[in-house]
Amino acid sequence: MKYRRNDKLGVEVSALGFGCMRLPVVNNDFGAIDEPEAIRMIRHAIDKGVNYLDTAYPYHRGNSELLVAKVIKDGYREKVYIADKLPMWEVKTAEDADRLLEEQLGKLEVETIDFYLLHALNRGHWETVKKFDLIRWGEQKKKEGKIRFFGFSFHDGPDVFKEIVDGHTWDFCQIQYNFMDEHDQAGRMGLDYAHSKGIGVIIMEPLRGGDIVRNLPDKIMDIYKNHKPLRAPVDWAFRWLWDQEKVWFVLSGMSLMTEVEEDLKLASEAEVGCLTDDDREMIEQVKKVYLQLRPVNCTFCRYCQPCPKEIFIPWIFSIYNDWFSYNNKGKTRAMLQMIAKDKRPSECIECGKCVEACPQGLDVIGLLKDVDKLGKELGVE
Repeated sequence: MKYRRNDKLGVEVSALGFGCMRLPVVNNDFGAIDEPEAIRMIRHAIDKGVNYLDTAYPYHRGNSELLVAKVIKDGYREKVYIADKLPMWEVKTAEDADRLLEEQLGKLEVETIDFYLLHALNRGHWETVKKFDLIRWGEQKKKEGKIRFFGFSFHDGPDVFKEIVDGHTWDFCQIQYNFMDEHDQAGRMGLDYAHSKGIGVIIMEPLRGGDIVRNLPDKIMDIYKNHKPLRAPVDWAFRWLWDQEKVWFVLSGMSLMTEVEEDLKLASEAEVGCLTDDDREMIEQVKKVYLQLRPVNCTFCRYCQPCPKEIFIPWIFSIYNDWFSYNNKGKTRAMLQMIAKDKRPSECIECGKCVEACPQGLDVIGLLKDVDKLGKELGVE
């Protein structure tokens, strides 16, 4: 196992962290973790050098934290850093933060959570942070010894990310980042900016939920097969991240012991400079083909916002594009299902404001009808 040291925090973390959101389950029930197998997998990873476990309040319908508590018994607590997150959507009053943290400490059966994050910060959640002064609250919890390091995870655009980074002297942050999301959400800009501020950057979704390593189009596989050395797509995806000096370490959610073994092997070779210029160019070719598969040339500029019906058009087009790029039926259906019924493409009143505002000249109204048709075909209720 390779390790990466953060001098500011004085800690050394394995290049691979274990994300506890995609653990094995029983009968396809996301809330029913296969506890014996999950414990076996995580402890095996720890025995092989992984020293960071990442969980959160909603993972596996609240059962992930309870599972981690079982994993870290029998002397394993001393071998790992535990990361957990304050569920921002549950914070309705200032008192909620205390209540939720105490609940999490109890579920984990620990006195201190090593890495504590404000979960999934975006514009709305950042306003909640400011409203209830949660930065002051987090720093107080550090003084009380209930958390060791204080940071945030993030899902929004670069401007919001920069504002949050500038809003506090954070210990660390966690962003979604992979070769297909290089310029989405915080992206490389966010990585560079946080690093320039001395903030350790942890990477989540390195494989984009499996999209960039499973069921790949023939054109993508041809690029990989014709490149030397011959490596698996998952290998290239991880190497693209570990090659970057500004990446602290990478989280991976593993559901099978075979995935654990594969990721451990890859992490043993995780070094800055593990890619050649030819390797990087090959990955750029892969990215180019993926982008060519997308039917909607939406740049997420948000000029179409606000919509009179509050339809978040850029996000809907992003889901639609991902369907053509990655052909993940279950994920696409789930993402479309997440959209509130009164804000779905079918609610479009064809006012034309979005068409007039779109700098790409997109037929937004017609495309929304196409997305609505796809949703019906996928059985979105």
